[in-house]
Amino acid sequence: MNRQITRLAVVAIVLLTALIVATTYWQAWAAPSLAERQDNALQRVAEFRIKRGRILAADGRTVLASNVKRRSNGQTVYLRRYPTRGLFAHVVGYSTQVRSRAGLEQALNDFLTGANTNLDTVLDTTFDKLRGATIEGNDVVLTLRPRAQRVAYEAMVGQCGSVVALEPATGRVLVMASVPTYDPNLVERNYGAIARRGTPCRAGAPLVNRATQGLYAPGSTFKVVTAAAALDSGRFELDSTFNDPGYCIEYGDRVNNYDTTRPFGTVNFLQAMQYSINSVFCNVGIRMTALPIIEYMERFGFYGLPPLDTPDGERKASGLYEGGKLFRPKDPNQVDPGRLAFGQERLGVTPLQMAMVAAAIANSGAVMRPQLVQRVQAPDGKRITRLRPDELNRAVSRKTAEDVTRMMEAVVQNGTGTAAQLPGVSVAGKTGTAETGVAGRNNAWFLAFAPSDKPRIAIAVVVENTNGTGGQVAAPIAKRVLQALMPAASNSVPSG
Repeated sequence: MNRQITRLAVVAIVLLTALIVATTYWQAWAAPSLAERQDNALQRVAEFRIKRGRILAADGRTVLASNVKRRSNGQTVYLRRYPTRGLFAHVVGYSTQVRSRAGLEQALNDFLTGANTNLDTVLDTTFDKLRGATIEGNDVVLTLRPRAQRVAYEAMVGQCGSVVALEPATGRVLVMASVPTYDPNLVERNYGAIARRGTPCRAGAPLVNRATQGLYAPGSTFKVVTAAAALDSGRFELDSTFNDPGYCIEYGDRVNNYDTTRPFGTVNFLQAMQYSINSVFCNVGIRMTALPIIEYMERFGFYGLPPLDTPDGERKASGLYEGGKLFRPKDPNQVDPGRLAFGQERLGVTPLQMAMVAAAIANSGAVMRPQLVQRVQAPDGKRITRLRPDELNRAVSRKTAEDVTRMMEAVVQNGTGTAAQLPGVSVAGKTGTAETGVAGRNNAWFLAFAPSDKPRIAIAVVVENTNGTGGQVAAPIAKRVLQALMPAASNSVPSG
Protein backbone atom coordinates (compact mmCIF):
# COMPACT_ATOMS: atom_id res chain seq x y z
CA MET A 1 0.00 0.00 0.00
CA ASN A 2 2.80 2.42 0.90
CA ARG A 3 4.48 1.69 -2.45
CA GLN A 4 1.28 2.58 -4.35
CA ILE A 5 0.83 5.77 -2.34
CA THR A 6 4.44 6.70 -3.07
CA ARG A 7 3.92 6.13 -6.80
CA LEU A 8 0.77 8.23 -6.79
CA ALA A 9 2.58 10.99 -4.94
CA VAL A 10 5.45 10.95 -7.44
CA VAL A 11 3.02 11.07 -10.38
CA ALA A 12 1.12 13.93 -8.72
CA ILE A 13 4.35 15.86 -8.16
CA VAL A 14 5.45 15.32 -11.78
CA LEU A 15 2.08 16.47 -13.10
CA LEU A 16 2.07 19.48 -10.79
CA THR A 17 5.61 20.38 -11.84
CA ALA A 18 4.65 20.09 -15.52
CA LEU A 19 1.62 22.32 -14.91
CA ILE A 20 3.75 24.94 -13.16
CA VAL A 21 6.38 24.88 -15.92
CA ALA A 22 3.77 25.11 -18.68
CA THR A 23 1.88 27.90 -16.95
CA THR A 24 5.09 29.81 -16.29
CA TYR A 25 6.19 29.40 -19.90
CA TRP A 26 2.94 30.59 -21.45
CA GLN A 27 2.36 33.43 -18.99
CA ALA A 28 5.90 34.69 -18.49
CA TRP A 29 8.06 33.80 -21.48
CA ALA A 30 5.72 33.06 -24.37
CA ALA A 31 3.07 35.67 -23.53
CA PRO A 32 5.01 38.70 -24.79
CA SER A 33 5.75 37.12 -28.19
CA LEU A 34 2.15 35.94 -28.53
CA ALA A 35 0.86 39.41 -27.65
CA GLU A 36 3.14 41.02 -30.22
CA ARG A 37 1.87 38.85 -33.07
CA GLN A 38 -0.05 41.03 -35.47
CA ASP A 39 -2.58 38.21 -36.13
CA ASN A 40 -3.53 37.75 -32.47
CA ALA A 41 -7.13 38.95 -32.89
CA LEU A 42 -8.27 38.18 -29.32
CA GLN A 43 -5.37 40.15 -27.90
CA ARG A 44 -6.10 43.12 -30.18
CA VAL A 45 -9.79 43.17 -29.25
CA ALA A 46 -8.94 43.09 -25.55
CA GLU A 47 -6.43 45.91 -25.92
CA PHE A 48 -9.02 48.26 -27.42
CA ARG A 49 -10.81 48.13 -24.07
CA ILE A 50 -7.68 49.69 -22.60
CA LYS A 51 -7.33 53.45 -22.64
CA ARG A 52 -4.00 53.67 -24.45
CA GLY A 53 -1.47 56.18 -23.26
CA ARG A 54 -1.02 59.36 -25.23
CA ILE A 55 1.97 60.07 -27.44
CA LEU A 56 3.28 63.61 -26.97
CA ALA A 57 5.91 65.76 -28.69
CA ALA A 58 9.03 67.00 -26.88
CA ASP A 59 7.21 70.00 -25.40
CA GLY A 60 4.93 67.64 -23.44
CA ARG A 61 1.87 69.56 -24.69
CA THR A 62 1.47 68.76 -28.37
CA VAL A 63 -0.63 65.58 -28.57
CA LEU A 64 0.36 63.27 -31.42
CA ALA A 65 -1.91 60.32 -30.50
CA SER A 66 -4.98 60.31 -28.25
CA ASN A 67 -8.18 58.31 -27.72
CA VAL A 68 -11.84 58.55 -28.66
CA LYS A 69 -14.29 56.66 -26.44
CA ARG A 70 -16.88 54.49 -28.24
CA ARG A 71 -19.54 51.90 -27.37
CA SER A 72 -19.36 48.70 -29.41
CA ASN A 73 -21.44 45.55 -28.78
CA GLY A 74 -22.23 46.72 -25.28
CA GLN A 75 -18.58 47.38 -24.42
CA THR A 76 -16.57 50.56 -24.07
CA VAL A 77 -13.63 50.70 -26.48
CA TYR A 78 -11.00 53.33 -27.14
CA LEU A 79 -10.03 54.15 -30.72
CA ARG A 80 -7.02 56.20 -31.72
CA ARG A 81 -7.04 59.72 -33.13
CA TYR A 82 -4.06 61.64 -34.47
CA PRO A 83 -4.59 65.42 -34.05
CA THR A 84 -1.51 66.44 -36.08
CA ARG A 85 -2.52 64.19 -39.02
CA GLY A 86 0.48 63.67 -41.30
CA LEU A 87 3.00 65.77 -39.40
CA PHE A 88 4.38 62.87 -37.32
CA ALA A 89 2.70 59.96 -39.14
CA HIS A 90 5.74 57.87 -40.03
CA VAL A 91 7.23 57.98 -36.55
CA VAL A 92 4.03 57.62 -34.51
CA GLY A 93 2.41 55.13 -36.89
CA TYR A 94 -1.12 53.94 -36.15
CA SER A 95 -3.10 51.52 -33.99
CA THR A 96 -6.27 50.23 -35.63
CA GLN A 97 -8.72 47.35 -35.30
CA VAL A 98 -8.58 46.43 -38.98
CA ARG A 99 -4.95 46.99 -39.98
CA SER A 100 -3.20 46.42 -36.69
CA ARG A 101 -0.26 48.71 -35.83
CA ALA A 102 2.80 50.48 -37.18
CA GLY A 103 5.49 52.87 -35.97
CA LEU A 104 5.85 53.61 -32.27
CA GLU A 105 2.25 52.50 -31.75
CA GLN A 106 3.56 49.01 -32.47
CA ALA A 107 7.05 49.23 -30.96
CA LEU A 108 5.90 50.82 -27.67
CA ASN A 109 2.64 48.88 -27.38
CA ASP A 110 3.52 47.45 -23.95
CA PHE A 111 4.07 50.90 -22.47
CA LEU A 112 1.01 52.37 -24.16
CA THR A 113 -1.27 49.56 -22.88
CA GLY A 114 0.24 49.34 -19.39
CA ALA A 115 1.60 45.86 -20.11
CA ASN A 116 5.24 46.73 -19.41
CA THR A 117 6.90 45.07 -16.43
CA ASN A 118 7.69 48.23 -14.45
CA LEU A 119 6.58 47.58 -10.84
CA ASP A 120 4.40 50.69 -10.54
CA THR A 121 2.68 49.90 -13.84
CA VAL A 122 2.07 46.28 -12.85
CA LEU A 123 0.56 47.30 -9.51
CA ASP A 124 -1.65 50.01 -11.04
CA THR A 125 -2.88 47.69 -13.79
CA THR A 126 -3.58 44.87 -11.32
CA PHE A 127 -5.60 47.13 -9.00
CA ASP A 128 -7.58 48.48 -11.98
CA LYS A 129 -8.44 44.92 -13.01
CA LEU A 130 -9.53 43.97 -9.49
CA ARG A 131 -11.74 47.06 -9.21
CA GLY A 132 -13.19 46.53 -12.66
CA ALA A 133 -11.93 49.96 -13.69
CA THR A 134 -10.66 50.91 -17.13
CA ILE A 135 -6.99 50.10 -17.50
CA GLU A 136 -4.95 53.15 -18.55
CA GLY A 137 -1.68 52.90 -20.39
CA ASN A 138 1.38 55.06 -19.95
CA ASP A 139 2.04 58.30 -21.84
CA VAL A 140 5.13 58.52 -24.06
CA VAL A 141 6.93 61.83 -24.57
CA LEU A 142 9.06 61.93 -27.72
CA THR A 143 12.15 63.97 -28.58
CA LEU A 144 10.60 65.50 -31.73
CA ARG A 145 10.23 69.30 -31.86
CA PRO A 146 6.82 70.32 -33.32
CA ARG A 147 7.85 73.70 -34.79
CA ALA A 148 10.96 72.36 -36.50
CA GLN A 149 9.06 69.31 -37.77
CA ARG A 150 6.46 71.60 -39.33
CA VAL A 151 9.16 73.78 -40.91
CA ALA A 152 10.76 70.68 -42.45
CA TYR A 153 7.49 69.72 -44.14
CA GLU A 154 6.86 73.27 -45.31
CA ALA A 155 10.36 73.44 -46.80
CA MET A 156 9.78 70.14 -48.65
CA VAL A 157 6.44 71.11 -50.22
CA GLY A 158 6.16 69.91 -53.80
CA GLN A 159 9.15 67.59 -53.43
CA CYS A 160 9.82 64.12 -52.10
CA GLY A 161 12.52 63.04 -49.69
CA SER A 162 13.39 63.31 -46.04
CA VAL A 163 14.83 65.50 -43.30
CA VAL A 164 16.45 64.10 -40.14
CA ALA A 165 17.92 66.25 -37.38
CA LEU A 166 19.74 64.90 -34.32
CA GLU A 167 21.25 66.29 -31.15
CA PRO A 168 24.88 65.11 -31.51
CA ALA A 169 25.74 64.75 -27.83
CA THR A 170 22.67 62.68 -26.87
CA GLY A 171 21.33 61.11 -30.06
CA ARG A 172 17.91 62.70 -29.58
CA VAL A 173 15.95 62.78 -32.84
CA LEU A 174 14.67 66.36 -33.13
CA VAL A 175 13.14 66.14 -36.61
CA MET A 176 12.17 63.12 -38.68
CA ALA A 177 10.15 64.08 -41.75
CA SER A 178 9.30 61.84 -44.68
CA VAL A 179 7.60 63.25 -47.78
CA PRO A 180 5.03 62.38 -49.00
CA THR A 181 3.26 61.71 -45.74
CA TYR A 182 -0.22 60.38 -44.96
CA ASP A 183 -3.06 60.94 -42.50
CA PRO A 184 -3.09 58.03 -40.02
CA ASN A 185 -6.73 58.83 -39.17
CA LEU A 186 -7.62 57.44 -42.61
CA VAL A 187 -6.00 54.04 -42.08
CA GLU A 188 -9.02 52.71 -40.17
CA ARG A 189 -11.93 54.35 -41.96
CA ASN A 190 -10.77 55.24 -45.49
CA TYR A 191 -7.52 53.47 -46.32
CA GLY A 192 -8.08 53.79 -50.06
CA ALA A 193 -7.86 57.59 -49.82
CA ILE A 194 -4.21 57.28 -48.82
CA ALA A 195 -3.32 55.37 -51.98
CA ARG A 196 -5.38 57.67 -54.19
CA ARG A 197 -3.75 60.85 -52.98
CA GLY A 198 -1.48 62.35 -55.61
CA THR A 199 2.22 62.84 -54.82
CA PRO A 200 5.08 64.63 -56.59
CA CYS A 201 7.03 61.34 -56.71
CA ARG A 202 6.98 58.75 -59.46
CA ALA A 203 6.78 56.09 -56.74
CA GLY A 204 4.84 57.88 -54.01
CA ALA A 205 4.71 55.14 -51.33
CA PRO A 206 3.34 57.50 -48.63
CA LEU A 207 3.41 54.79 -45.94
CA VAL A 208 7.16 54.27 -46.33
CA ASN A 209 9.31 56.15 -43.83
CA ARG A 210 11.96 57.48 -46.18
CA ALA A 211 14.07 58.62 -43.21
CA THR A 212 14.70 55.05 -42.07
CA GLN A 213 13.65 52.88 -45.03
CA GLY A 214 14.59 54.95 -48.07
CA LEU A 215 17.86 53.82 -49.66
CA TYR A 216 19.65 56.41 -51.81
CA ALA A 217 23.07 56.79 -53.37
CA PRO A 218 24.68 59.37 -51.05
CA GLY A 219 26.71 61.12 -53.71
CA SER A 220 29.38 63.46 -52.41
CA THR A 221 28.04 63.51 -48.84
CA PHE A 222 29.84 60.17 -48.54
CA LYS A 223 33.11 62.07 -48.92
CA VAL A 224 32.74 62.87 -45.20
CA VAL A 225 33.16 59.15 -44.45
CA THR A 226 36.01 58.81 -46.94
CA ALA A 227 37.83 61.85 -45.56
CA ALA A 228 37.37 60.59 -41.98
CA ALA A 229 38.81 57.20 -42.94
CA ALA A 230 41.70 58.74 -44.90
CA LEU A 231 42.71 61.12 -42.10
CA ASP A 232 42.15 58.69 -39.23
CA SER A 233 44.23 56.00 -40.94
CA GLY A 234 47.18 58.38 -41.08
CA ARG A 235 47.49 57.94 -44.84
CA PHE A 236 46.52 61.56 -45.58
CA GLU A 237 46.51 64.98 -43.92
CA LEU A 238 44.61 68.22 -44.54
CA ASP A 239 47.56 69.67 -46.43
CA SER A 240 48.20 66.54 -48.53
CA THR A 241 48.40 67.79 -52.13
CA PHE A 242 46.82 66.43 -55.29
CA ASN A 243 46.73 67.39 -58.95
CA ASP A 244 43.23 67.61 -60.44
CA PRO A 245 43.09 67.42 -64.24
CA GLY A 246 39.28 67.25 -64.04
CA TYR A 247 39.13 63.45 -63.91
CA CYS A 248 40.85 60.38 -62.56
CA ILE A 249 41.76 57.20 -64.43
CA GLU A 250 40.33 53.98 -63.06
CA TYR A 251 40.50 50.61 -64.79
CA GLY A 252 41.57 52.49 -67.92
CA ASP A 253 38.50 54.75 -67.98
CA ARG A 254 38.03 58.40 -67.09
CA VAL A 255 35.97 59.25 -64.00
CA ASN A 256 35.01 62.92 -64.39
CA ASN A 257 34.32 65.56 -61.78
CA TYR A 258 30.67 66.54 -61.43
CA ASP A 259 31.60 70.02 -62.67
CA THR A 260 33.46 69.27 -65.89
CA THR A 261 33.92 72.92 -66.94
CA ARG A 262 37.44 73.21 -65.58
CA PRO A 263 40.13 71.32 -63.66
CA PHE A 264 41.25 72.70 -60.30
CA GLY A 265 44.95 71.92 -60.75
CA THR A 266 47.02 71.58 -57.57
CA VAL A 267 44.85 71.45 -54.43
CA ASN A 268 45.14 70.17 -50.87
CA PHE A 269 42.77 67.71 -49.19
CA LEU A 270 40.73 70.45 -47.48
CA GLN A 271 40.17 72.21 -50.80
CA ALA A 272 39.16 68.91 -52.39
CA MET A 273 36.30 68.71 -49.87
CA GLN A 274 35.51 72.42 -50.13
CA TYR A 275 34.91 72.18 -53.89
CA SER A 276 33.82 68.52 -53.85
CA ILE A 277 36.44 67.38 -56.36
CA ASN A 278 35.61 63.84 -57.46
CA SER A 279 39.00 63.13 -59.01
CA VAL A 280 40.82 63.71 -55.71
CA PHE A 281 38.52 61.42 -53.75
CA CYS A 282 38.65 58.88 -56.54
CA ASN A 283 42.44 58.74 -56.19
CA VAL A 284 42.19 58.63 -52.39
CA GLY A 285 39.92 55.60 -52.72
CA ILE A 286 42.30 53.89 -55.15
CA ARG A 287 45.27 54.43 -52.83
CA MET A 288 43.40 53.29 -49.71
CA THR A 289 41.53 50.41 -51.45
CA ALA A 290 37.91 49.63 -50.65
CA LEU A 291 38.07 47.42 -47.56
CA PRO A 292 39.56 50.02 -45.16
CA ILE A 293 36.85 52.49 -46.20
CA ILE A 294 34.20 49.85 -45.57
CA GLU A 295 35.67 49.18 -42.12
CA TYR A 296 35.19 52.86 -41.28
CA MET A 297 31.66 52.71 -42.69
CA GLU A 298 30.92 50.03 -40.10
CA ARG A 299 32.34 52.24 -37.35
CA PHE A 300 29.80 54.91 -38.29
CA GLY A 301 26.95 52.38 -38.16
CA PHE A 302 26.67 51.13 -41.74
CA TYR A 303 25.85 47.44 -42.24
CA GLY A 304 23.61 47.32 -39.18
CA LEU A 305 20.02 48.35 -38.50
CA PRO A 306 20.11 51.76 -36.81
CA PRO A 307 19.08 51.00 -33.20
CA LEU A 308 16.02 53.26 -33.24
CA ASP A 309 12.81 52.78 -31.22
CA THR A 310 10.69 51.99 -34.30
CA PRO A 311 9.94 48.39 -35.41
CA ASP A 312 12.74 46.46 -37.12
CA GLY A 313 10.69 46.13 -40.30
CA GLU A 314 10.57 49.92 -40.63
CA ARG A 315 14.35 50.36 -40.72
CA LYS A 316 17.00 49.43 -43.26
CA ALA A 317 20.75 49.09 -42.99
CA SER A 318 23.00 51.30 -45.11
CA GLY A 319 25.88 49.90 -47.13
CA LEU A 320 26.70 48.37 -50.49
CA TYR A 321 23.81 46.51 -52.12
CA GLU A 322 23.91 43.75 -54.71
CA GLY A 323 20.70 42.43 -56.23
CA GLY A 324 18.62 44.22 -53.62
CA LYS A 325 20.54 42.63 -50.74
CA LEU A 326 23.16 44.09 -48.40
CA PHE A 327 26.59 43.18 -49.70
CA ARG A 328 29.70 43.12 -47.47
CA PRO A 329 32.67 42.38 -49.74
CA LYS A 330 35.60 40.33 -48.47
CA ASP A 331 37.74 40.81 -51.57
CA PRO A 332 38.80 44.38 -52.49
CA ASN A 333 38.47 43.50 -56.18
CA GLN A 334 34.71 43.15 -55.73
CA VAL A 335 34.36 46.94 -55.30
CA ASP A 336 35.34 49.95 -57.39
CA PRO A 337 37.29 51.93 -54.74
CA GLY A 338 37.32 55.22 -56.65
CA ARG A 339 33.57 55.38 -57.16
CA LEU A 340 32.99 54.16 -53.61
CA ALA A 341 35.13 57.01 -52.25
CA PHE A 342 32.97 59.73 -53.81
CA GLY A 343 29.64 58.08 -52.97
CA GLN A 344 28.52 56.15 -56.02
CA GLU A 345 29.30 52.46 -56.69
CA ARG A 346 26.39 50.37 -55.27
CA LEU A 347 25.88 52.40 -52.12
CA GLY A 348 22.42 52.65 -50.58
CA VAL A 349 22.06 54.81 -47.48
CA THR A 350 19.21 56.14 -45.37
CA PRO A 351 18.88 59.79 -44.32
CA LEU A 352 19.04 58.63 -40.68
CA GLN A 353 22.42 56.98 -41.27
CA MET A 354 23.84 60.08 -42.92
CA ALA A 355 22.53 62.25 -40.08
CA MET A 356 24.37 59.87 -37.73
CA VAL A 357 27.57 60.45 -39.74
CA ALA A 358 27.23 64.23 -39.40
CA ALA A 359 26.38 63.88 -35.69
CA ALA A 360 29.41 61.66 -35.06
CA ILE A 361 31.80 64.22 -36.55
CA ALA A 362 30.03 66.93 -34.52
CA ASN A 363 30.37 64.78 -31.37
CA SER A 364 34.17 64.50 -31.60
CA GLY A 365 33.98 61.16 -33.40
CA ALA A 366 31.56 59.33 -31.08
CA VAL A 367 28.44 57.71 -32.55
CA MET A 368 25.41 57.99 -30.27
CA ARG A 369 22.33 55.77 -30.30
CA PRO A 370 19.52 57.70 -32.03
CA GLN A 371 16.54 57.96 -29.69
CA LEU A 372 12.94 59.04 -30.22
CA VAL A 373 11.62 58.51 -26.69
CA GLN A 374 12.41 61.20 -24.15
CA ARG A 375 10.48 59.62 -21.28
CA VAL A 376 7.57 57.35 -20.37
CA GLN A 377 5.21 58.51 -17.65
CA ALA A 378 2.20 57.10 -15.81
CA PRO A 379 -1.26 58.66 -16.34
CA ASP A 380 -0.70 60.69 -13.15
CA GLY A 381 2.52 62.13 -14.59
CA LYS A 382 4.90 60.00 -12.53
CA ARG A 383 8.05 59.20 -14.50
CA ILE A 384 8.56 55.53 -15.35
CA THR A 385 11.63 55.69 -17.56
CA ARG A 386 13.77 58.40 -19.12
CA LEU A 387 16.16 58.69 -22.06
CA ARG A 388 19.80 58.14 -21.23
CA PRO A 389 22.46 58.96 -23.84
CA ASP A 390 24.15 55.80 -25.10
CA GLU A 391 27.43 55.82 -27.00
CA LEU A 392 27.43 53.06 -29.62
CA ASN A 393 30.93 53.36 -30.97
CA ARG A 394 33.87 55.65 -31.61
CA ALA A 395 34.12 56.10 -35.35
CA VAL A 396 37.25 58.28 -35.44
CA SER A 397 39.57 60.11 -33.08
CA ARG A 398 38.81 63.55 -31.71
CA LYS A 399 41.64 64.99 -33.85
CA THR A 400 40.20 63.44 -37.01
CA ALA A 401 36.74 64.82 -36.19
CA GLU A 402 38.24 68.27 -35.74
CA ASP A 403 40.00 68.05 -39.12
CA VAL A 404 36.86 66.88 -40.92
CA THR A 405 34.98 69.74 -39.25
CA ARG A 406 37.46 72.21 -40.72
CA MET A 407 36.88 70.69 -44.15
CA MET A 408 33.08 70.92 -43.77
CA GLU A 409 33.31 74.50 -42.52
CA ALA A 410 35.16 75.42 -45.72
CA VAL A 411 32.33 73.88 -47.75
CA VAL A 412 29.80 76.30 -46.23
CA GLN A 413 32.09 79.33 -45.93
CA ASN A 414 33.30 79.41 -49.53
CA GLY A 415 32.56 76.13 -51.26
CA THR A 416 29.59 74.22 -52.64
CA GLY A 417 27.39 74.74 -49.56
CA THR A 418 27.22 78.51 -49.15
CA ALA A 419 23.39 78.42 -49.31
CA ALA A 420 23.44 77.01 -45.76
CA GLN A 421 25.24 79.98 -44.21
CA LEU A 422 23.65 81.48 -41.06
CA PRO A 423 24.66 84.97 -39.92
CA GLY A 424 26.43 84.80 -36.58
CA VAL A 425 26.44 80.98 -36.54
CA SER A 426 29.25 78.80 -37.88
CA VAL A 427 27.96 75.90 -39.98
CA ALA A 428 29.85 72.80 -41.14
CA GLY A 429 28.30 70.98 -44.08
CA LYS A 430 28.67 68.82 -47.17
CA THR A 431 26.71 68.81 -50.39
CA GLY A 432 25.90 65.78 -52.49
CA THR A 433 24.37 65.33 -55.94
CA ALA A 434 23.74 61.68 -56.80
CA GLU A 435 22.80 60.74 -60.35
CA THR A 436 19.58 58.74 -60.71
CA GLY A 437 20.23 57.23 -64.12
CA VAL A 438 17.78 59.65 -65.76
CA ALA A 439 19.47 62.48 -67.62
CA GLY A 440 19.29 65.75 -65.70
CA ARG A 441 17.61 64.22 -62.63
CA ASN A 442 19.47 63.84 -59.33
CA ASN A 443 18.93 63.08 -55.70
CA ALA A 444 20.15 66.20 -53.92
CA TRP A 445 21.77 65.87 -50.47
CA PHE A 446 23.08 68.07 -47.72
CA LEU A 447 24.66 67.16 -44.36
CA ALA A 448 25.46 69.77 -41.73
CA PHE A 449 25.90 70.56 -38.06
CA ALA A 450 25.85 73.84 -36.17
CA PRO A 451 27.30 75.73 -34.47
CA SER A 452 30.41 74.00 -35.77
CA ASP A 453 32.49 75.02 -32.72
CA LYS A 454 29.87 73.82 -30.17
CA PRO A 455 27.50 71.58 -32.14
CA ARG A 456 23.87 71.39 -31.02
CA ILE A 457 22.18 70.19 -34.20
CA ALA A 458 23.21 67.71 -36.90
CA ILE A 459 21.05 67.32 -39.99
CA ALA A 460 20.68 65.33 -43.20
CA VAL A 461 18.40 66.33 -46.08
CA VAL A 462 17.69 64.41 -49.29
CA VAL A 463 15.43 65.62 -52.10
CA GLU A 464 14.48 63.05 -54.72
CA ASN A 465 14.51 63.37 -58.49
CA THR A 466 15.39 67.04 -58.87
CA ASN A 467 17.23 68.89 -61.62
CA GLY A 468 19.22 70.86 -59.05
CA THR A 469 22.29 70.09 -56.97
CA GLY A 470 22.63 69.46 -53.26
CA GLY A 471 23.91 72.98 -52.73
CA GLN A 472 21.01 74.52 -54.65
CA VAL A 473 18.12 72.37 -53.42
CA ALA A 474 18.93 70.55 -50.16
CA ALA A 475 21.16 73.12 -48.41
CA PRO A 476 18.43 75.81 -48.20
CA ILE A 477 16.06 73.26 -46.63
CA ALA A 478 18.67 72.36 -44.03
CA LYS A 479 19.15 76.06 -43.34
CA ARG A 480 15.45 76.59 -42.61
CA VAL A 481 15.31 73.64 -40.23
CA LEU A 482 18.48 74.76 -38.45
CA GLN A 483 16.88 78.18 -38.01
CA ALA A 484 13.81 76.58 -36.44
CA LEU A 485 15.95 74.58 -34.03
CA MET A 486 18.28 77.44 -33.10
CA PRO A 487 16.40 80.52 -31.85
CA ALA A 488 19.39 82.85 -32.27
CA ALA A 489 19.72 81.97 -35.94
CA SER A 490 15.96 82.15 -36.40
CA ASN A 491 15.83 85.67 -34.98
CA SER A 492 18.58 86.95 -37.26
CA VAL A 493 17.38 85.40 -40.53
CA PRO A 494 13.92 85.49 -42.13
CA SER A 495 12.31 82.04 -41.97
CA GLY A 496 11.09 82.17 -45.56
